[in-house]
Amino acid sequence: MNSERGEGKGQRGQPSGASAPLSFPDPSSAREDGLVAVGGDLSVPRLLLAYRSGLFPWTERPFTWWSPDPRAVIELAALHVPRSLRQFLAREPFEITVNRAFPEVIAACATEGGRGRQRWITPAFTAAYTELHRAGHAHSLECWADGQLVGGIYGVAVGGLFAGESMFHRVSNASKVALVELVGRLRQRGFSLFDIQMVTPVTQQLGAVQIPRDEYLRRLRLALEVPASFGGELVEPR
Repeated sequence: MNSERGEGKGQRGQPSGASAPLSFPDPSSAREDGLVAVGGDLSVPRLLLAYRSGLFPWTERPFTWWSPDPRAVIELAALHVPRSLRQFLAREPFEITVNRAFPEVIAACATEGGRGRQRWITPAFTAAYTELHRAGHAHSLECWADGQLVGGIYGVAVGGLFAGESMFHRVSNASKVALVELVGRLRQRGFSLFDIQMVTPVTQQLGAVQIPRDEYLRRLRLALEVPASFGGELVEPR
């Protein structure tokens, strides 16, 4: 893997059968805009190493790997649910499921998840994260109304880290409900760090905060030692 800032002290991992270990530069070598490395692929071992290293991929041709400073998180114990949303939730407007429709969720995020989403959730990203889902590391949470998928969110679980990747809605409040339900599940299942990479208007309403990269990496190291499990039966993507 190439890096515009050189290899430095990095994170390494050895996939089965590989002739040389995968590696990433130290995130502290990132450019001011958060770019750490360029190149590589979206294989399951490389993606898992990236999340364990505090990085995430963002573009294709070339693949780029990022660790922004500051980093956005939602504190699991400090989720802010506005009164109007609490009232909406009390009506139990949606059926909530886990891992029932991962391919449909990521496809909807690519086309309906907000301005600019389609620029990075390309077919290559969709295929890679679907394979990560098959391997048991990527998960989706869905909102249904009258049997129709109306909202959802997906992300990656590694130890006690859950990295939220994208969400979408087709009816009002569906993505907010998905996020609230996801936080509840992460609390229940023993996660300690909910990474959302960057603050958006929706996540800001629900209490997202930014923390320095160094603090994020420190908390990530601790989270990776947590034996959390997202749970939910994996449904084989069609």
